[in-house]
Amino acid sequence: MNTQRRPVLEPEYGPAHVEFTPEMKKTHTILVPMMLPIHFEMLCEIFRQQGYKVELLRTTHRGIVDEGLKNVHNDTCYPALLVIGQLMDALKSGKYDLHHTALLITQTGGGCRASNYLSLLRKALHNAGMGYIPVVSLNFSGLEKNSGFLVSTPTLVKAAFALTYGDMLMWLSNQCRPYEKNPGETQRVVDRWTQELTNQCRSPRFLFVEKNFRRILRDFSAIQLVEKPHVRVGIVGEIYMKYAALGNNALEDFLVSQGAEPVVSGVSDFVLYCLRNGVFDHRLYGLNPAAGFVWNVAGGYLLARQKQMIRAIRENGRFRPPALFTTLETLVEGVIGTGAKMGEGWLLTSEMLELLHSGVDNIVCTQPFGCLPNHIVAKGMIRKIREAHPQANIVAVDYDPGATRINQENRIKLMLATAFQRAGVSPEPAAPQHVPAPAAEESHSISSQPVGAAV
Repeated sequence: MNTQRRPVLEPEYGPAHVEFTPEMKKTHTILVPMMLPIHFEMLCEIFRQQGYKVELLRTTHRGIVDEGLKNVHNDTCYPALLVIGQLMDALKSGKYDLHHTALLITQTGGGCRASNYLSLLRKALHNAGMGYIPVVSLNFSGLEKNSGFLVSTPTLVKAAFALTYGDMLMWLSNQCRPYEKNPGETQRVVDRWTQELTNQCRSPRFLFVEKNFRRILRDFSAIQLVEKPHVRVGIVGEIYMKYAALGNNALEDFLVSQGAEPVVSGVSDFVLYCLRNGVFDHRLYGLNPAAGFVWNVAGGYLLARQKQMIRAIRENGRFRPPALFTTLETLVEGVIGTGAKMGEGWLLTSEMLELLHSGVDNIVCTQPFGCLPNHIVAKGMIRKIREAHPQANIVAVDYDPGATRINQENRIKLMLATAFQRAGVSPEPAAPQHVPAPAAEESHSISSQPVGAAV
C-alpha cells in the first residue's frame, strides 16, 4: 500500500488553504501584525495562556513598505500592503523556522477589501515559495475555520477586559501627554501598566476591573501637567489607519508635536459596532435571526465593561470620560442609515458627530486612498455634517505608498492653523517625543520618516 502523501495541488482560482492543525499548536509560532500596541500585547498574552505560541511584530522600517509593494498591487488597500508587507518582511528576516511558523490575520467580512487580505497573503506566500505556511483567520463571521485554532469562552471574556483596559490607557494618555511637565512620564505610566496588565492575564486579578481602574487613574492623576492653551483634534477613519502608527505616520505623535491634544475613541466601539450590525442585518434584511441573542450576550457583556470604565473616569473627576457606544448609535439617527455598514460604515459618521457634540470641532479623517466605503461614510458625509455643525473643521487625509508624508502633514497643519485661530491661542508644541528612526530614508516615501508606536 502506497502511504506517500500526495502533493497539494493549487486550484485554478488561487493558492490552496493550508490549515493550522491541532498538532501545530505545540510546534508553530504564530506571527501577529501590529495595529494597537497596548491592546495587542494583552491579547497576545491571553492567547499564550490558551497554549499558543504568539509573537507580536513591532517592526517599523522602510522594508515593510517595499515588501508590501512587491507582493500586493499598489491599487490595493494600503493597510493590506502594510500588514502583508510586515508579515512577509518577518518571514524573510531569517529569525524564524519557516516550517514551524504560522501567520494570523483578522477579518470582519462584508464588502470591504479587507475581506480579501487572506487571499492576497496566501498568494504572496505562494509566489515566494512559502505556500506551506498556514494562515489563521481570526473572525467571528464564519469566513474560515482552522481545527487547530479555537477561541474558548474564557479567552473571549478576557479579551473583553483587555479591550477595555487598552481603551482606558489610550484615552487617558492622550489627555496627559500634550501637557506633561516631565517629557516621557506619560509613556512610562502607559508602559508600566501595559506590562502589569499583561502579567495579570495569568491570574484572576485581571478581572478585578474596578480595582485596576482606580489604580490606573491614580497613577495618571499623579502625572505633573502644565496648564497651557490647546486645541483638541479628533482622529477618525478606517480602523487600521486610525490606530496604526505605521499606517498614519504616527499621527498622534505629530499632533502632540504641533501643540494639539489627540482625541481617539476606543476599539471597543468598533467591536460593538460589528456585533450590532448583526441585529441590523436581521431587522433590515431578514438575515441571521440569532444575531439578537449574540448582541444581548456578547454585546451586553462588552458594553457593561465600557460602562464600568466610563463610571470610574467620571468618579475620578480629573479626566473627560469617553462616550458610551449606545450614544454613538443615537447620534446618527436622521443623518445616515444603520444599514450603511461597509467598512466602518455608520460608526465613522457617528464618531465625527460625537466629537462635535463633545466640543471637539477639529477632526482628521484618515483613510486608505481609494477606499470606497470610507469615501462614502467619511468624505461623503462631511458636507452634511457641516450643514448641521458649521463649526466643524474637518480634513480628510488619504494614505498610500505613493503619497508624500510632508503633503499630508501640511494639510493637517492648515486645519490646525484654523483651529488655533478660532480658539484665539498660539500653538505651543509639547516636548519632543522619542520616535525611533527608520532603517532607511527616502524622501519620496510616505514611510521614509520615523513611524514609532502609537500610544
